[in-house]
Amino acid sequence: MIRSMTAFAAGERNTEAGVLGCELRAVNHRFLEIGVRLPEELRVLEPALRERIAARISRGKLDLTLRLRPSDAAEHLKLNEALVSQLSAIAEDLDDRFPNLSTELGQLLQLPGVLQSRSADPETLQAQALALLDAVLEQFVAAREREGAQLAGVIAERVDAIAAQAATVRTLIPLIRIGQRQKLEARLADLSQPADPGRLEQELVLWLQKLDVDEELDRLDSHIVEIRRVLKQKEPVGRRLDFLLQEFNREANTLGSKSVDTRTSQAAVELKVLIDQIREQVQNIE
Repeated sequence: MIRSMTAFAAGERNTEAGVLGCELRAVNHRFLEIGVRLPEELRVLEPALRERIAARISRGKLDLTLRLRPSDAAEHLKLNEALVSQLSAIAEDLDDRFPNLSTELGQLLQLPGVLQSRSADPETLQAQALALLDAVLEQFVAAREREGAQLAGVIAERVDAIAAQAATVRTLIPLIRIGQRQKLEARLADLSQPADPGRLEQELVLWLQKLDVDEELDRLDSHIVEIRRVLKQKEPVGRRLDFLLQEFNREANTLGSKSVDTRTSQAAVELKVLIDQIREQVQNIE
């Protein structure tokens, strides 16, 4: 299936360490280039993240961003019950000795070890990050395929138009040959000296051979068949399509250079316009 190289996907997942967010975006690029931005807790995952992306994506400039947004402090802090119990016993003992002694709650919470942070298990967090990337990758690939289907439709329309132009030229060629022969014969009739009929016939045949575009039209038809086949393939085809367009352009240029009739000249121009329109779309295909 044709895939576009531009896409965006994002997702979030709640973890013990906080809310984990993932963004994946891409633009056109000749090769696969992956940029990664990670929180410190997930730095160790960079090789694995790159490997998972490369397994699903072959071309494009991709930017992967993972963010970890900590939850509210209350969700990450807990009382050290054992220490608080010890402090309570000490406070009762001191209360008997120093009746006017008082301790504020704020001061108590500031004592080292009274509040403890609940740190998430690193391996669990890493596994959740990889699972989140897999989910975002699914969305990302689906978005590429949806846009790719639209691109394939646009290209198919242009290919149909190219086929129509080639068919039109093929029907015009016999008429153009007859017209060129008649023009040459009319010019020869105006000559004051009669020309050798055999030599004239030979020169006419050579001239018409130079104007022959049957081979170019045959190659153009074969390229049309090939590009339609490529558009149905499931693997990345961007480079293949780019090569085919070079072949299309070569035939259109030759057709234009051999043209001796305004109708075939216009057809050659129209072919080049259609080829350029396809090339614009192919630049976005993986």
